[in-house]
Amino acid sequence: MTGGGKRRPRGAAGPAGEQCEKNGDTKKRRSNQADTTGSLRQEAETCYRLTLPEDFYQFWRFCEELDPEKPSDALVSSVGLRLVGPYDILAGKHKKAKSTNPDFNLHWRFFYDPPEFQTILVADSKTQYHMGYFRDVPDELPVWVGANEAKKSCVISQVGDNVFAAVKLFLLKKLKEVTDKKKTAILKDIDEKLTRTAKELGYSLEQKTVKMKQRDKKVVTKAFHGAGLVVPVDKNDVGYRELPETNANLRRICKAIVDASTDDERLKAFAPIQEMLTFVQFANDECDYGMGYELGIDLFCYGSHYFHKTVGQLLPLAYTLLQRSLFAEIIQSHLANRREEPLDQLAP
Repeated sequence: MTGGGKRRPRGAAGPAGEQCEKNGDTKKRRSNQADTTGSLRQEAETCYRLTLPEDFYQFWRFCEELDPEKPSDALVSSVGLRLVGPYDILAGKHKKAKSTNPDFNLHWRFFYDPPEFQTILVADSKTQYHMGYFRDVPDELPVWVGANEAKKSCVISQVGDNVFAAVKLFLLKKLKEVTDKKKTAILKDIDEKLTRTAKELGYSLEQKTVKMKQRDKKVVTKAFHGAGLVVPVDKNDVGYRELPETNANLRRICKAIVDASTDDERLKAFAPIQEMLTFVQFANDECDYGMGYELGIDLFCYGSHYFHKTVGQLLPLAYTLLQRSLFAEIIQSHLANRREEPLDQLAP
C-alpha cells in the first residue's frame, strides 16, 4: 500500500451496450500482421469491447500451423493448454452456442478474475490454472499476460508481455516435470517452433521486459492480487491515498467478518470496514479515486460473499470516476454471477 504513483493520462470510457456483430469498418492493419480475416478480428473485439494486441492473432496463426483443423486444441495433448475466451470467436464457437445472447463480460471469467483480466488460455482444471491479458485501462492494450490458479488463491503472476512468452514459460516448466522421452521430444519440438516464430515476429520471450518494469513504476499499490493498481496521480499527489490498514491487518479484519458465528458479531467486525468506507467518501470528494479502487479490489479478492454488497458499492463508482466504464459493467455482471466454476458462455 505504498503511495506516490506517477501521472498517467486517463483513458476514456469504453463504449457501452455494443452488440457482437460482423458489420462495420475493419481497422487497417500493418502488413506484418497475422492474416486472420478482418471480420473475425472485428467480431472478437466488438464482442468484448476490448482491443486485442497483435500477438493474440499471431499466436492463433501459429496454432493454425500446428493444427489447421482445431487451432484451439493444438496445444492440449502436448503442452496441456487450450485457447479460449476471444479465441472462441476466431474458432467460430459463438455461432454454435446454445445461448443466443452470451455475456462476454463473463466468458471464461474465473472466480478471482478482476475486470482488468481477460482469460485467453486454460490449463489444469484441478487448480483452474489460466492465463490472460491484464489491462489497466479498458481502451488501452494489455500491459502484460498474467496467470492465476483460482482454486488456490487470488494471486495473479506476471508471465510475459505477450502470449508467446507466457506459453514458453509454461512449456519450460512442463519440460522440467516430464520424464517420458517421447513427451519430452514433442515439447522440445513445439518449444523450438514457438521460439523461432516469436523471434521472427520480434516478440520478447522474457518473463519481465523493460516495458513491464516501466509499468511497475506507475503502480500505486500491489493490492491483494499482487498485480498492482495504476491510477492517474498528478504532481500534487492527487489521485491516490493509502488505506489506513496494512494488507495484513485488512486480511485479519476480513477473516474476523467471515468467521463470525452470529450476525451481531459480524456487524461488530464490520466496523473497521465501515470506517474505511467513510474515508473513501472523503477521498473521492478530493479526487483520490485510487483509495476506493484499492479497497474494492481487496475485498473482491478476499472472495467472500459477505463483501459483495460493499464491492458493488465501491468498484463500479471507482471505475466510473476513473473513466473505466467497461470495468464497472464487468464487475457488476461478475458479482451477480460469481461462481467457482468457469463460465463458458458459448457452451454448445
